[in-house]
Amino acid sequence: MQDTLHLVCPACGQLNRVPRARLAEAPICGTCKDGLLPTHPVGLDDARFERYVTRNDLPVVVDFWAAWCGPCKAMAPVFERAAAEYAGRVLFAKLDTDAAPRSAGTHGIRSIPTLIVFRQGREVARQAGALDAARLRAFLQAA
Repeated sequence: MQDTLHLVCPACGQLNRVPRARLAEAPICGTCKDGLLPTHPVGLDDARFERYVTRNDLPVVVDFWAAWCGPCKAMAPVFERAAAEYAGRVLFAKLDTDAAPRSAGTHGIRSIPTLIVFRQGREVARQAGALDAARLRAFLQAA
């Protein structure tokens, strides 16, 4: 197990090294001083997607969604609560497939919402369709 984790700042994109033992101390970015472990999903676009999912040492769960999608809207509060519940252990991000078609296409998104769990850039789990809180927890534990 690594003693130091690499975390990408959700605000400025800077890569930060954080001692694992200090994760509970709400680490901040050395560049912009923003928090590195948000309690809400981080909005990604094509420009920021790859760096955020490949350079973070914590798992990153990405919700691929669109504004016009009813099931996406229904699942959004569940995803938001999970981000707060898992803060410091898992990072949560959202990618609007209409605004970021390159990233959605690269990862073969055919239906939304689709959740993908990434570990250091590799896809380790995928789930298509909206999930309630219990099913989301089960999905995260299995990943």
